[in-house]
Amino acid sequence: MSELNSTAGTETTGTPRVPGMVIIGGGLAGATAAETLRKEGYAGTITLVAQETEIPYQRPPLSKGFLAGKEGGDALLPLPASWYPDHNITLLTGTTATALDPQAHTVTLSNGTTVAYAKALIATGAEPRHISFPGVDLKGVHTFRTKADSLALKDLLTGGGKNVVMVGSGWIGMEIAATATELGNHVALLGLEDVPLSVAIGNELGTVFADRHQEAGVQFLLPASAAEIQGTHGHVSSVLTTTGVTLPADVVIVAVGVVPNTELAQAAGLTINNGIEVSAALQTSDPDVFAAGDVANSLHPFTGAHARSEHWANAIASGKVAAQSMLGQDAVLDDIPYFYTDQFDLGMEYSGFGALTKDAELVVRGSLEKRAFIAFWVLEGRVVAGMNVNVWDVQDAIKALIASRRIIDTRALADPQTPLEDI
Repeated sequence: MSELNSTAGTETTGTPRVPGMVIIGGGLAGATAAETLRKEGYAGTITLVAQETEIPYQRPPLSKGFLAGKEGGDALLPLPASWYPDHNITLLTGTTATALDPQAHTVTLSNGTTVAYAKALIATGAEPRHISFPGVDLKGVHTFRTKADSLALKDLLTGGGKNVVMVGSGWIGMEIAATATELGNHVALLGLEDVPLSVAIGNELGTVFADRHQEAGVQFLLPASAAEIQGTHGHVSSVLTTTGVTLPADVVIVAVGVVPNTELAQAAGLTINNGIEVSAALQTSDPDVFAAGDVANSLHPFTGAHARSEHWANAIASGKVAAQSMLGQDAVLDDIPYFYTDQFDLGMEYSGFGALTKDAELVVRGSLEKRAFIAFWVLEGRVVAGMNVNVWDVQDAIKALIASRRIIDTRALADPQTPLEDI
């Protein structure tokens, strides 16, 4: 398949003699791109550079089943470890790309080697946003992004009995709060919203999730943040909130969003705009460099605007499109964005364009009180987003409504007796 007989791991048999494909980033987008290149028949060299010592893994289970101990490490792997050597992929774990030179078509690595590329893909993801609270460096204060983060929290939270202060009322914060509570811990949650998740889905729907959390014992202090993380003998003991409340704390988790890892791209002179700006084909401002996953701010054909998505489905879709574009195929990232969450007995799927929902009309089919419903956001008569909670097998119909762009009857949309396919 390749002119280089390489093996997966932290060592390779040598530097590729002929420039091939270099993928920088060992997450789901990078792994998907490597897999797609081989599926599309590319037989040249593929070098995948993974900063973490783990083989490429996906992140959704980290705050859900893996953290709860319901899923093992295999649930994290999009591809088994054997796939990389079996498909002649040079997998460099524990290795960082320190420089990318578009003119020379080379990538310099932290192990001192330089790899030549014909096409390069940057899939460096994002890192947790850091806020300089006094006391943030105390032992017991955690951010959440990696498998190592999840393992560390699993050790602390399993068995219960801990006072946990969660700073952040977004999806990750709410998922971890639910998991920690189910493991028998007491969770106090801080956030800058009046209602958790309201920035994403509004107050009315955010209240559905908040009520379920409160029933399970989660304590909300909103809007509030941490003014100071206090400690004893170097370990966190309490959190003083911006509203003057002191909360006991054995564990503090800060989940206030992520920042795209653009340093490598910026140093290479690529256009940066809330991530690496790319076309619908995921091509950067350099024709031989592409970007995918959390770090890519891509032009979406549906909206005509750039958007950056930090979700699992986007990592898969953009990894595929980037690989096809690297091969010169006519590919564009036109998938309707999708994500899901599991919190206690609430299961939710969401498809659509969050940026278009701000001024949209909310139409609900089903019962918010019974926590079984579909919510639609309708802008100028068209569905731009849809969310199903504890109602299943409707995502294809929701996406079809969005993609159709047709003017719909909101009364029929709200009527459970009218099939979505007939609207």
